[in-house]
Amino acid sequence: MSKKNKNTEDVKDQVEEVLDTTVEETETQEIDIEAQLNEELEKEKDKFLRLFAEFENYKKRTSKERVELFKTASQDVIQSMLPVLDDFDRALKEIEKSEDKNLIKGVELIHNKLKETLKSKGLAEVKVNAGDAFNADDHEAITQIPAPNEDLKGKIVDVIEKGYTLGDKVIRFPKVVTGQ
Repeated sequence: MSKKNKNTEDVKDQVEEVLDTTVEETETQEIDIEAQLNEELEKEKDKFLRLFAEFENYKKRTSKERVELFKTASQDVIQSMLPVLDDFDRALKEIEKSEDKNLIKGVELIHNKLKETLKSKGLAEVKVNAGDAFNADDHEAITQIPAPNEDLKGKIVDVIEKGYTLGDKVIRFPKVVTGQ
């Protein structure tokens, strides 16, 4: 073979090696870039899902707070009406002692109207009777007196002031006297 042909073949071999190496490097670079892009895509998907979940939690929390606010929006007004309701109860007991049936009937009508109006706004009376078991979570003990009999030891002897709930929330605990 001639030198020229040998040189040509050597050049061809070198060109092929360079091309093969370049193609392999390019493929490796493409695979690296693709892996990097996939990793970034996964990060962005994760970020999006977390943001979406956080937004859903925010919507649930604010709607729950809004419902709770509507339930207790009138709490201050109703709490300020409770002493009036207590005075009405005491007045009704005193008026019932009189002989005037029309007066009793008129005051009962007004009393019932006030109670029904407050009940329609979500007010409910906490039912407590003498002889019920005392529970510090549900009752407010004003004082303790010696129990009139053994059955009333550790139990409620008298109810001084009624308790009320507004929706599910206790706005005033019943004030009671307990037996000792």
